[in-house]
Amino acid sequence: MSIDAASLRASSAAARPRGRGRRSTLASIGLHGALVIASLIAVFPVFWVVVVSFKPDAKAIEATPSLFNDSSVDNYTDVLSGAKGSFLAWFGNSVLIAALTTVLGVLLAATTAYALSRFRFPGRHWLLLSFLVVQMFPFAVLIVPLYNILLKLGLQGSALGLVLVYCSTAIPFCTFMLKGYFDGIPADIDEAGRVDGLSPLGVFWRLVLPLARPGLAVTGFYSFIVAWSEVAFASAFLSAADESKTLAVGLQVFVQQNRAEWGHLAAASVLVAIPAVIVFYAVQRFLVSGLAAGSVKG
Repeated sequence: MSIDAASLRASSAAARPRGRGRRSTLASIGLHGALVIASLIAVFPVFWVVVVSFKPDAKAIEATPSLFNDSSVDNYTDVLSGAKGSFLAWFGNSVLIAALTTVLGVLLAATTAYALSRFRFPGRHWLLLSFLVVQMFPFAVLIVPLYNILLKLGLQGSALGLVLVYCSTAIPFCTFMLKGYFDGIPADIDEAGRVDGLSPLGVFWRLVLPLARPGLAVTGFYSFIVAWSEVAFASAFLSAADESKTLAVGLQVFVQQNRAEWGHLAAASVLVAIPAVIVFYAVQRFLVSGLAAGSVKG
């Protein structure tokens, strides 16, 4: 009798359907194997750039490449010392332009998004539509009209002119993102602040902005990356002098028509990526919540 009961329980367990959301062992192995392969494909180019950055230019592109072949830090020394380009000057220009773009872009986008989220005024719909239309144009189409505008304003070739250009491309996206986040903050908070005697600016600055830190982190990171890694606008709107270039433009010095210094280019590329990685890790805990809130609201 006990044997029959045990066999009955075993057969019922085998016949019981798999719970929802569970996968078989074979499917789990296949999924994790695919993820590992995809991760290796994504990481390998970055890994190889790091490897090449420690090789001499002559050894950087060999028919039979090796991981450790005459590896040294000479490329980094040449780049940082100024023997190969004005890296430190490019770095200073990029930091200045990226910082101004981030602060100015986030400030303007936050105030605009708050107004669009909380107030109803004539032309509100068309203002939102104009931000969407601006995002549709590729950068190459905007170079000539923006160049003419900067020329008339006397800002062509200056860092301030490039900051304004970057803000014009970053603010529309940041405004849409922050509007979605502000829509998720209850308007009762604004009313409570006004009851306590705060002005509309005080409500925005002291109550709403602290609650919108994830959204501000996302838009700040986006504005920083736009200014840090962009090439086309920086090449067109900055002075041709070597000391006026940004990092993204200055890297072109290592690859020209008659020569290519791949080792030095790789070393400079690694150095360029470090500040972006630092900024990413500084704001990463806000990125998921900020992107999720901004993508489903409004």
